[in-house]
Amino acid sequence: MADAALLDAAIGAAGRAYVPYSKFRVGAAVRAGGRVFTGCNVENASYGLTMCAERTAIFAAIAAGARRIEAIALACVDAGVDAGAAAGGASLMPCGACRQVMAEFADGALPVTIAGVGTVTLDTLLPNAFRLD
Repeated sequence: MADAALLDAAIGAAGRAYVPYSKFRVGAAVRAGGRVFTGCNVENASYGLTMCAERTAIFAAIAAGARRIEAIALACVDAGVDAGAAAGGASLMPCGACRQVMAEFADGALPVTIAGVGTVTLDTLLPNAFRLD
C-alpha cells in the first residue's frame, strides 16, 4: 500500500474519532505484516485517559499479532488548511508518548506520513529514542 493509500485510511479513521471535548478528530493508519490497521483518538472526560489515534492504530496491530510496524500515516482532519505551514506543522505532529510507542515497534527509519506536512522518519521526530536493549 502506497503512502497515499495509507494516508487515505488515516483520514477515514479520523471520521470515527470520539472527540466531544476538543472537537479535534485525528486518524492513524499503520502498515504491519502487510496489513493495515487504523485508529482514531478517543477522548475521556478525565483528559489523562484520552488515547491518541497513533497508539490505537499501533495497539490494534499488536493485538492482531504484529510485532513490527512498517509505516504510519496521520491525519488531523479538523486542523486548519494552513496548519502544516504554521511552525513547521507543529500542531499536526504526534505527541511524545506516541513517538515513544512508535520507537517500541519500529526503528528510526520508520516513515511517518503526516497530512499537510509530508513524510519524515521517526529518527527526525524522536532522535535518540529511549530503548531497553
